[in-house]
Order: sequence, then structure tokens, then C-alpha cells
Amino acid sequence: MGSRLQAVFGALILMGAGLLLGGCSDDIGLDQHGQKVATAGLENQWLVINYWAEWCGPCRTEIPELNALAGQSEGKGVRILGVNFDGLQGAELEKAAKQMGITFTVLAQDPAERYQLPRSEALPVTYIIDPQGKVRERLMGEQTAAGLNERLVALKEGE
Repeated sequence: MGSRLQAVFGALILMGAGLLLGGCSDDIGLDQHGQKVATAGLENQWLVINYWAEWCGPCRTEIPELNALAGQSEGKGVRILGVNFDGLQGAELEKAAKQMGITFTVLAQDPAERYQLPRSEALPVTYIIDPQGKVRERLMGEQTAAGLNERLVALKEGE
């Protein structure tokens, strides 16, 4: 009877571990194209997370700057991510991102909880997150590629 109990107990432990590990997702959700965004692609990188909306005039002006920064940052340990402020999903998100001319990754799921980002009622807002996942900057208003790059350089040098 003792070995049967041990076997059942062992099976329960394995099932519990499997459930816990199954909850540990290897992706951060979907992008504007419905593709998974793997957390592995975000680890050990500086993240620039920008919240935008179609109705936000400064956001429209800022998008080309973020596109430029994304191009300049490729392969340099910096990743540009967008989040739609209005929580658009699926085809609506894809359509809005296309209309805004966004070429960088837009997350369908808001990463605010993951990175402990405070909710902003004003747009645009941009967060800079270090490779350890800590929020280093909260930038309100329209940003430029040059200005964001300067902030990133200064934060990296301060490490």
C-alpha cells in the first residue's frame, strides 16, 4: 500500500509541476499580424514600449520616428514595441497598425502587468525598460528617434 501511495503522490507532483510550467508561457502574446512574440527575443534587450492610438495626433507624427529607431536598433540589443491604447485586437489591430504605417512589432496584449507599467491617461507615452525588465524611463509626449537613442545611450552608460 505504501508504494502505491508513493506512486500516486509522485504522479500528482509531476502533474502539478507540469501545470505550473505550462502556465509559464514562452511567448508574450501575439503581434499585429497574429504571430507569436517569443519572450526569448526580448530577453537581455532594452525595450522601448510605445502606447499609441489612431485618434492621437502626436502619435501619428511619432510613428515614423519609432520606425526609424527600430531600423537603426536592429541587432543592437534594443527592441521597439507598440501597444494600442484602445486595446484593438486581431484584424482591427492589424488594420490600425497598417493605417498608421507602423513597421515595428505591435503587441496585441498589453505588457503593463509584466513590466509593472503605470497606466497613463495621456498619449503618447513611451517606456524604456532595461535588459533586467526594470522600467528606467517614462517619457510623456511625442518622441524622436534621436532623442530616444540619446536616452538609451545615457542609460546604458549609467549601468
